[in-house]
Amino acid sequence: MDTSYKTEDAVVLASGGQDSTTCLAWAKKHFNKVYAISFFYGQKHSVENDIAKEICESMDIPLKTVDISFIKDIVVSNLFDGTDDVNCGHSQNKDVPASFVPYRNLLFLTVAAGWAGTVGAKHLVTGVCETDYSGYADCRDVFVKSAQVALNMATDFKDKNVVIHTPLMWLTKSEEFRMAEELGILDLILKRTLTCYNGVQTMNDFGMGCGECPSCMLRKRGYEEFMKKYHNGDCNGK
Repeated sequence: MDTSYKTEDAVVLASGGQDSTTCLAWAKKHFNKVYAISFFYGQKHSVENDIAKEICESMDIPLKTVDISFIKDIVVSNLFDGTDDVNCGHSQNKDVPASFVPYRNLLFLTVAAGWAGTVGAKHLVTGVCETDYSGYADCRDVFVKSAQVALNMATDFKDKNVVIHTPLMWLTKSEEFRMAEELGILDLILKRTLTCYNGVQTMNDFGMGCGECPSCMLRKRGYEEFMKKYHNGDCNGK
């Protein structure tokens, strides 16, 4: 990565999960000052906001939490609190997971870009990933690049154009665990992050979660592959 970023600031989209927490550590390594922003949108796993706060405090990163719960009244998703199972297909397209929240990441990036401009940071960091593709269109590289263009066309701040970084985009979940280990935060990932769509905080080898929702299954498989590839399959070793 260009070392010139060491003099510049970044805003990380933080959810308290594995992906965004890995991005927080990555950003701290590469940027001058790091801010974090999280969102409450009526999600089943809203406990993630509290976890994001705890993680940011432990990493000495300022966090801003934004309430965008109005989205629950506009779009359809089983990820919202009080809705049905997240393990089925989306009511608007059965080929898409029921947990998909239409336009969520676009809204996240728009709000994050606005706050980044306010605190003087032109870099955004988000933990979306296309390699372990979950069926979310707004996690694809083409979406992120398009969003960056759209955000910069929405202003005339040519010397402060937003740059969106996606350090996990082409990593498998196994490689992401390896990255966390190299960044020195594997223990933090396993013991304190919550990725579970159901917000279950039961501790497992791969971290907290119900162990059954799509997010937990992806994380579990990734951890098992990580341990097999880098630690001789010993899931009790670190």
